[in-house]
Amino acid sequence: MGSGAAGTTGHRSLADQLRSWTDEQVSELLTSRPDLTTPAPHDFSQLASRAAIRSSLARALDSLTRGELSVLDALVVAGQTTDAEIVGIVRAEEEYVVAAVARLRSLALAWDSPEGLRPLTGVADCLVGGPEAGVSGLRPRTANAPGADVVAARIGEVSEAARAMLDHVLAHGGEATTGSARRNVRPEDASGPAEELLSNGLLVPGKDDLLVVPGEVVLALRGGRTTTEPVDRAPEVATAERPVHLTESAAAGAAGEFCRRTELLLEWWSTRPAAALRTGGLGVRELKATALHLHQSEPDTALVIEAAAGAGLIATRADADGNPVWVPTDAFDSWLDADIAERWTTLARAWLASTRLPGLVGGRAGDDKPWNALTPELSSVLMPETRAMTLAALAEVPPGRALASGTGLPSLVARLAWQRPRRSRSRADQVAWTVTEAAVLGVTGLDALSPYGRALIAGDDPAPLLAERLPAPVDHVLIQADLTAVAPGPVESGIARSLQLLADVESRGAATVYRFTAPSVRRALDAGWTAAEVHAFLASVSRTPVPQPLTFLVDDAVRTFGQVRVGYAESFVRSDDEATLAALARHPKAASLGLRLLAPTVLVSTTPVDLLLVRLRELGVSPVVEGPDGTLRVGRPAEVRARTPRQRGPAHSEARHAAQVAAAVRSLRAGDAAARVRPAAAVSPAGALSALRDAIERHASVVIAFTDNQGVVGERVVEPLSVEGGRLTAHDRTADDVRTFAVHRISRVTPVP
Repeated sequence: MGSGAAGTTGHRSLADQLRSWTDEQVSELLTSRPDLTTPAPHDFSQLASRAAIRSSLARALDSLTRGELSVLDALVVAGQTTDAEIVGIVRAEEEYVVAAVARLRSLALAWDSPEGLRPLTGVADCLVGGPEAGVSGLRPRTANAPGADVVAARIGEVSEAARAMLDHVLAHGGEATTGSARRNVRPEDASGPAEELLSNGLLVPGKDDLLVVPGEVVLALRGGRTTTEPVDRAPEVATAERPVHLTESAAAGAAGEFCRRTELLLEWWSTRPAAALRTGGLGVRELKATALHLHQSEPDTALVIEAAAGAGLIATRADADGNPVWVPTDAFDSWLDADIAERWTTLARAWLASTRLPGLVGGRAGDDKPWNALTPELSSVLMPETRAMTLAALAEVPPGRALASGTGLPSLVARLAWQRPRRSRSRADQVAWTVTEAAVLGVTGLDALSPYGRALIAGDDPAPLLAERLPAPVDHVLIQADLTAVAPGPVESGIARSLQLLADVESRGAATVYRFTAPSVRRALDAGWTAAEVHAFLASVSRTPVPQPLTFLVDDAVRTFGQVRVGYAESFVRSDDEATLAALARHPKAASLGLRLLAPTVLVSTTPVDLLLVRLRELGVSPVVEGPDGTLRVGRPAEVRARTPRQRGPAHSEARHAAQVAAAVRSLRAGDAAARVRPAAAVSPAGALSALRDAIERHASVVIAFTDNQGVVGERVVEPLSVEGGRLTAHDRTADDVRTFAVHRISRVTPVP
């Protein structure tokens, strides 16, 4: 965008260069720097002014790689220059520097003036190290700097002590204190190495009584280059050989396990909602109980919970007492109807786009408060970018190789540090969390990206690739005489839910082991199953004949089931077995239930029915509820659901931003046409700011109408230097001094011809 080559006339200002761009180029700028579109700028002068705001510049610089920052830094050091000179002073391949300069132009961080390519005003202040030093440690060239040959000759003429001091200052940041050295001294009058360097212009006075090495001197010491090392080489990711079949098998197994644990979590919270904190998070006790139920660690449980919440499968609602609880949403039922590959895709896409930080759960914040899962504050806008860049770096690792043990993760952190050097210091933690979470989700296996993981980050549908690698679900189990059943693979969803109701899971893995017990069979009977249904189900799912011990177990549970009946008399217990009730009334642990024998077959209690049922089951009794008409009431607890929260996916956000960009381009063209018929003087606050920043870019003078403290409006001819924090810093020609003016007191800005 813009040539910047020698012989071109350039543009009077950045606003003029933006006006010359096509709609596609303007759209690219607004897409890369989305903060420029909110609110939509009125014309190109306002767009150029907004692009030079410090906060907007900082966000644009945050998106640059270390190589691109080094090219921009070289441009700041060189000042107004040409593309060829930038190529000559940056230690990188010519193609890389040309591409970097083109990107800087497309981001409006550099523009083509009549004198040559120059950085946007304010860029130097935003670079690392402030206005004096950029990412390479160089300062801008001094005014009327001598040529490279003159500087090299001066360096060669100084004494060994002065040269050693110069090298020492450069190695330690390029700054030194003045000490007792005189600043204004001629070479023949210099006394000591410091004054010798000052007299030859190899050190120049800086801020706060510091001496700094000017940019032209550093360039000479580094052989005419801004850095001593190439800036276009990203750090390599350390890898090691790892068989493809092992990595893919591990990834697919983790993916299936993650979906299974998510299903277990939501099934459990359907009948036992988890209490929500006042802040909206999940308490530590609830997290521990959930981790115990899922048979996994608390960090992995937090990831399951956060991924399910990100996919819209978990939300809060009020319980019977009006307290907020976490329960599955309506979307959970449709999620259950999908196959495992589609379920995983829903969870993985939600995780990839999520701003949540489950890796912090269990730690403590700065105020020593614990980080809870599902807490609203547990998020970072940088996390989606970190996940995407980490997985993109893993995607560059060829199949058959994976992150090396020990050195792989640090090298991955170094790669992202090169790609986004200005990001937060928590980058290393975020990269480590991403690698760990990707392994738990099954995006990676043994630290190698899976084929369906590559499809996920590419925006394709990973479900078909994952389905090919998942074992086919089985519809049977092998029931053994020791009251266990072995599932030789993942069980179909409906059968698995029935088995979990009728038996307890004893071990998980490639083959899940279920154990039948008297309480587990009674659990199915409590849910409304009959003896015939239990026997029929066992016969239908078992590839082997149902062992006789299991048949006896079911029959014994059915025989004792319902012998004791609980009624609504606050409350009563009735049974035809007089011995059972007599033993229950004398039970040492039943004293707190307030039981009293009214008749040989009837007990009354002061305990409510709901609590009495639980306590009697703890005592080994199998009670059922008897209705007012004497009928039995059995059934599973009601499953609770919350309304699915309204979510905006990445596609919706991209479409919305694209519409904003298109509207902003139309507004810019219309505003630019209207600006041609306006008077030259800027009379609105926004127009004044645009005119002032335009004058700063052009190094031009303007006439400002300024209202002083007495309310008197006067005109000043000034040369604007900077606009920041609502104040204009400018050189006042009348007073021949640098002064500051409150921008809100400037009523008019008129360019000086």
